[in-house]
Amino acid sequence: MAKMTTFLGAFALGMGLLAGPTLAEDLTAATVVATVNGKEITLGQMIATRAGLPAQYQTLPDDVLFKGILDQLVQQTTLQQDMEPRLTKRQVLELENNHRSAVAAMALDGIVKTAVTDEAIQAAYDARYTNFQPGTEYHAAHILVDSEDKAYDILDQIEGGVEFADAAKTHGTDGTAASGGDLGWFGEGMMVKPFEEAVMSMKAGELKGPIKTEFGWHLIKLLETRATQAPKLDDVREELAQELEQKAVAARLEELTKITEIEKPGEGIDPAVLKDETLLDK
Repeated sequence: MAKMTTFLGAFALGMGLLAGPTLAEDLTAATVVATVNGKEITLGQMIATRAGLPAQYQTLPDDVLFKGILDQLVQQTTLQQDMEPRLTKRQVLELENNHRSAVAAMALDGIVKTAVTDEAIQAAYDARYTNFQPGTEYHAAHILVDSEDKAYDILDQIEGGVEFADAAKTHGTDGTAASGGDLGWFGEGMMVKPFEEAVMSMKAGELKGPIKTEFGWHLIKLLETRATQAPKLDDVREELAQELEQKAVAARLEELTKITEIEKPGEGIDPAVLKDETLLDK
C-alpha cells in the first residue's frame, strides 16, 4: 500500500498536479499549491473556485479541472500583480464598491437562509389564512364613453336588442372594448368607488348605468359572482418568502444600526455633485 501511495504521489508531482503534501490526510484549505512572486495560492481557493463553476464544467475529469483551475488562478494572480500598481482612482473605487456589495450580499444571504425556511413559510401562511373569511369576487363588463348622453344612447340600443358585448366593441373607448368590455374578475377595493358600489349592488345578469367616474361614463353588466377562497400554499409561497425576507433583513439592519456608530457629514452636499465624474480624476 505504501508503495502504491508513493507511486501515485510521484505520478501526480510529475504531472504538475501536486505541490507539498501528497497524502489526502495532510491537505488543508491552507495548503499552498502555487506562488506568484511570493504570493501564495491555496488549495482552498481552488476548491472554492471549482464550487462556483457552472455545472457543465464540474463534470470534467478531476485532473483536467485541477490543472485548469490552478493555471487560471496563477494567470489571474500574475495579471493582478501587473495591474494593481497602475489602477486608476476610478478603478480602485469600483473595486471597493464591488467588494462592499459582495460582502453585504453574503450577509443578506445568511439572513435569508435563516429566516426563510419551509417551517417559517408554513407558519406565515397559517397566520394569514387559518381564519380566512370568504368575500365576494365579481366578473363584470362595461362600456366606457365620454358623455352621459352617449351612454344613454348605447343603453337604448342594448335595451332594443343589441348585445352588450357588441355594443362595447363598437362604442367602448378603453382597452376592454376589443374583448366586449370584459373586465375579468376583481374583488373589493380594486375598482374606483362609484364603479365598485354600483357593481356590489347588482345581481348577476343585471345592467346598470350610466355611472360616472373620473374616467368617464360607464354602462355596467354584472356577469357572475363567486366566493373567494384562501389560496393554496404553493400559490403564495413566493409572496410569503419575500415578506419573511424583507422583515428579517429590516430587523437585522435595525439591530445592527443600534450598535453601530454612523455619521453622515455628506448629507449637506449638493446632490447634483453625483453627476460630476471629473471628481474621479482628482
